[in-house]
Amino acid sequence: MTTIYTLTDSPVGELLLTGEKSPDGTTLTSLTMPDHPAIGADWERDDQAFAEATRQLSAYFAGHLTHFQLPLAAEGTEFQQRVWQALDDVPYGTTTTYGALAERLGVPRAEVRALGAALGANPLLLVRPCHRVIGVDGSMRGYAGGVQRKVQLLTHEGALQPMLG
Repeated sequence: MTTIYTLTDSPVGELLLTGEKSPDGTTLTSLTMPDHPAIGADWERDDQAFAEATRQLSAYFAGHLTHFQLPLAAEGTEFQQRVWQALDDVPYGTTTTYGALAERLGVPRAEVRALGAALGANPLLLVRPCHRVIGVDGSMRGYAGGVQRKVQLLTHEGALQPMLG
């Protein structure tokens, strides 16, 4: 199956969306932020196939959308899939901690690092909101899109107060 992609501008920089066509439309397989990996030589650009995804992203950044409703097909282990799906339950404008997420999923304390690794491997940034997971002390721990973008997203959602400069 051919990987299709599009690039779209956003307030956090250019986003790379990849997916697969199906009879029902396009299934989103990844959304990465600036400094994204190189586009595959055999990938096919198809901006129209991602029209709904880019519409929802525009609505999100305009402050009109708080939950994405797109067909998703990110590849990952069973554990990663479980962690990523749990992100869907972290409401817009709020945060949770790694420990609270682990507790909700029944992940033993000794495996919280594995949970963090699963979050770091999330291929659907923004759509599966791993940016909403922070340290118990309120610190902005790692984010695949960069900690500065994590702060931008949480500020956009109202979970953080804007910094006065």
